[in-house]
Amino acid sequence: MSSTAFITFGSITLGAALLVGLERFRPYEPRQRFLRPGLGTDLFLYAIAQSYVLSLVIAGIIAGISANVSWFDGGLVNSWPLWVQLAFFFVVHDFYIYWFHRLQHKSDTLWRLHEAHHSVKDVDWLSGARSHALEILINQTIEFAPMLLLGAAPEVIVAKGVLDALWGMYIHSNIDVRSGVLQYVINGPEMHRWHHAREIKAPGMNFGTKLAIWDWLFGTAFLPPEKPQAYGLPDIDYPKEGWAAYFLHHVHSFRRSTPPQLPP
Repeated sequence: MSSTAFITFGSITLGAALLVGLERFRPYEPRQRFLRPGLGTDLFLYAIAQSYVLSLVIAGIIAGISANVSWFDGGLVNSWPLWVQLAFFFVVHDFYIYWFHRLQHKSDTLWRLHEAHHSVKDVDWLSGARSHALEILINQTIEFAPMLLLGAAPEVIVAKGVLDALWGMYIHSNIDVRSGVLQYVINGPEMHRWHHAREIKAPGMNFGTKLAIWDWLFGTAFLPPEKPQAYGLPDIDYPKEGWAAYFLHHVHSFRRSTPPQLPP
């Protein structure tokens, strides 16, 4: 294992351990169990196996794009300070994800790819890993291809990847966080858990990932004082938990139905 891979794996593992500890120390939903249904599927098939395979596929796609854009020298951002590069791609990609996420909740076709992500009934540090392979393929290619083509430093790309993983675990975590005025700018579980709540009707609320400011600016913020009553999809014909669930989720996205069922 290279030093970069070791640091990346170590940072994500330590971050996950910290979040799991905080979930036990200060849970948002005390009823939720650590060994919840679907934990093994989300960890081994989504978070580990799918992430590894897709990283190879996306790297190949980006290499193919790079080989066919010889007119572009890839030097637009490489002279910028590292922190400026990271901040630039952080904000620009988060803005894109906000609007793409909103579209997923309005489009019948895109909802089918996003539906698996909302199927978890116990939202926790790992539930964010449950995302359809095609959804990840689209979003991470759009995220990392510009970074490489525009000349982002390798350490910036690694830092962005680690930040994505840690923040994704954080906003889904079962931690009782009250961040006050920071929640108007930086996203956390207190808003994002409501995004997964059954009480939220289509087309949804709280679409921000790392920054909550987009929701407040564009009228999709929702932060009531009470807590959600339940999470996940309504009682529709959706694959149950189990080791086969990963494959059933992907097959289910291509089912025939009239019309596809958008979130509640």
